[in-house]
Amino acid sequence: MNKDIVSLINEKQEFILTSHVNPDGDSIGSEIALYLYLKSLGKSARIFNYSPTPQNYTFLDKDNIIEQFDEDKHKGFIESADVIFVLDTNEYDRVRTLAPYIQDSKAKKVLIDHHLGFNGIGFDFYILDTDSPATGEILYRFFKDIEAENSGGNQGSIITTDMALALYTAILTDTGSFRYDRTDSRTHDIISDLLGYGIKPFDVYSEVYNRASIGKLHLLGRFLNNITLVYEGTIAYSTLLQKDFEETFTDEYAIEGFSTHLMSLETVKMCIVITETKRGVKLSFRSKGEVSSNEFAKEFGGGGHQNASGAFVPGGKIDELTPIVIEKAGRFV
Repeated sequence: MNKDIVSLINEKQEFILTSHVNPDGDSIGSEIALYLYLKSLGKSARIFNYSPTPQNYTFLDKDNIIEQFDEDKHKGFIESADVIFVLDTNEYDRVRTLAPYIQDSKAKKVLIDHHLGFNGIGFDFYILDTDSPATGEILYRFFKDIEAENSGGNQGSIITTDMALALYTAILTDTGSFRYDRTDSRTHDIISDLLGYGIKPFDVYSEVYNRASIGKLHLLGRFLNNITLVYEGTIAYSTLLQKDFEETFTDEYAIEGFSTHLMSLETVKMCIVITETKRGVKLSFRSKGEVSSNEFAKEFGGGGHQNASGAFVPGGKIDELTPIVIEKAGRFV
C-alpha cells in the first residue's frame, strides 16, 4: 500500500480526477471507482475529461458525474484542488487542454498507471505497475491493501457494488476480454472476487460491445474494404478519412475494436489503423509476441504497451503520412 497516497486521501478534501483523451473502459472504470471511494469518505470530488464519454461506457455513469472539460467553467476547480489524480496515462499531453492547469495547480499530483515510459517528472506521488494489464487492477489492489490495513477495525469491504462494476469493466476491456499476454492467474482471482458483488458478465459485455449503430457497421465495412497487406503479409493496415465518418454519421470513437479484425489475420504480426481527424492523424498500433509496437509508436511521438500503442500527429496529412508510416513499419517485423 502506498501510505503517502492514503494519507493524502485521508487528510485532504478537494479532489480532481482525469484521464487520457479518447477514454476507454479502463480509464472510465478507474475514474468512477476512485471517485466513488472518495465520495464514500465524504470527500469533494469531480471528474473532468477532455473527451466525452463513449456511449458504450455511459452505463457506468448513470448519474452523469463525468464532466467534459470546459476551461472557463472548470479551470478554477483545478487551481484550487488539494489533490489531482491522473489515471491510466503517464503523459500530460494525453489530457490535452487540462494539462497546463494541472501542472500550474498547487495541488498534489498523483499518477496511477500501467503504461511504459513514465519518467516521474511532474508528479508528487505515483503507483506504477507496468506488469499490470489494467489500471483498474492496480486500483483494486490499492483498495484491498487499505482494507487489510483497516481490518483491525472490522470495517469490511470498501469496494461497493458500483465500484466493483467499474473495476470489472476496466479489467475486462484492457485485457481484451482476458486474452492479452499480461492476463494471469492474479487477474482471474481479482475477477472472481469482483463477480461476487453480483456482476453479470453477459450484461457488462453487452453494454460494452453490443451497442453498435448501423452507421458503425457501415464504417466497419469501409474499414475492411481498405485493408492492405504489406511485407509478405506480416503487416496489415487500413485507413479511414473524415468523409467516412461524416457519410456514416459516426465519429472517431466508433473505431474502437476495429484493429481486432486486422490482428485476426493469420500471417499478421502487426497492424496499423490510420485515422484522419480534424486535428491531424491518429495512429493505432497492435502487435503479436515480441514485436514492439510501442517502439514503433515512438517514431511518431507516441507510446504505450509493447503490443498495443498509439500516436497522434497534429496537423498531419493522411495521404502524405501513410506511406511514411508503412515504410518505417518494415523495420519492426
